[in-house]
Amino acid sequence: MTLQLSNSRPETPVVEDGDLQATKVKGHGPGLLSMSDSDADPMDTEGEEESEADAESETEQDISLSVHLPSPVPTNRETSVPQTPPRTDGDLRIHAVLQCDCEVMTCQFSNDGTLLAVGLADSSIKVYSTDRGELLHTLRDQDSVVCSLPVTSLCFTHTSQTHSILLATYASGCVRCWYVWGRQCVWWLKETRDNGEGEGGMQRQTLCLSVSPSGEQSVTGGSDSAIHLYDLNTHQRIQVCRASSTKTVMDGHDSRIFAVTFHPDRETEFISGGWDNTIQFWDTRQQHAVRMIYGPHVCGEALDIDPSTNQILSGSWRKYTTLEVWDYSSGKKVTSVPPDPHGDSMIYTCQWLGRDHIIAAGGHANALRVFDRHSLTVKSRLFDLPSAVFSSSVCPSEKWAGLIAATSGDQVFLLVTDQRVPNPL
Repeated sequence: MTLQLSNSRPETPVVEDGDLQATKVKGHGPGLLSMSDSDADPMDTEGEEESEADAESETEQDISLSVHLPSPVPTNRETSVPQTPPRTDGDLRIHAVLQCDCEVMTCQFSNDGTLLAVGLADSSIKVYSTDRGELLHTLRDQDSVVCSLPVTSLCFTHTSQTHSILLATYASGCVRCWYVWGRQCVWWLKETRDNGEGEGGMQRQTLCLSVSPSGEQSVTGGSDSAIHLYDLNTHQRIQVCRASSTKTVMDGHDSRIFAVTFHPDRETEFISGGWDNTIQFWDTRQQHAVRMIYGPHVCGEALDIDPSTNQILSGSWRKYTTLEVWDYSSGKKVTSVPPDPHGDSMIYTCQWLGRDHIIAAGGHANALRVFDRHSLTVKSRLFDLPSAVFSSSVCPSEKWAGLIAATSGDQVFLLVTDQRVPNPL
């Protein structure tokens, strides 16, 4: 396998967004897409091909309508009721379980670690106290009640009110900014597909979000191949980042985007990944991607950047080679995490945990694993979960350092990896 770091279009054609319905990738997202064949590996080409009639019947409208009833990816493991309650091994411990009464799509700690925001499939956001596990607020306005589609990503901003300003994206295409303590949506906008000429088109599902280190800008990715860049002071879209029309150059995405993340130390740089086997590198001062990583196993559903080593962690929703580490500067592959003898998860979420560990979780095995970063061995697990882990978050504050939130079904599990971390409840 040859990996490329360039902007040259690969010889092997990438999957066009409109062709996805003719592949076996339909169960790829957490309840946001058609689920009829979701157990298939997106890179498994040995299975039977769908007929053209089946492909044509799966339109973009069908996909958007399927959002109304999100559910975990329906593998046999995920839809079955576990015989035993969720368990842990190694030094991982369950400190508390938050019952949310609706399927949880995403979660995020505030920057000071005092709050945990939880985005649900019914478009509501629940905000909990980290100290007591108490439900403080439910964020939902009339518009989200009328268009009750899932919350897809959350991010607390880095402003003077960092403890209370929360950005959220929705499968409806909305982006909302919430003042948490007042339970008010202070501004919102609705994204549309862009035709490349500056004119809005049909609605898109907004699937991911990232905020720049200063908190001045944000980017969103979604069901089309475009990335929207916003000024968070004016609440206006600055530009749409996309591939150019040059057929010989791949300087942007050709398919759905499931992950975007700013470099923690570089205000104008961010990366993105999705269904087209690339991780794209962007500079906010340019409309097109500046370079990319391409390979048949690159499938960036989840991305995280460690500023101390300048390495990228990528997670893929596939059966094999699910976790990989890349050098940010050169784009060269550093290593792949070997298979877990207990069974791998098809990754929805992964992130660095301090200097010595990696967190990864997803579906299929329905487990969250903590890896030793140096030996790449599994040190501890949360397993026997009722359904897939769509999201995880690590508390960044000193008081709660080591506290992990992981979602499964309608529950959020609060976990610690060191007994010196106090019980928050």
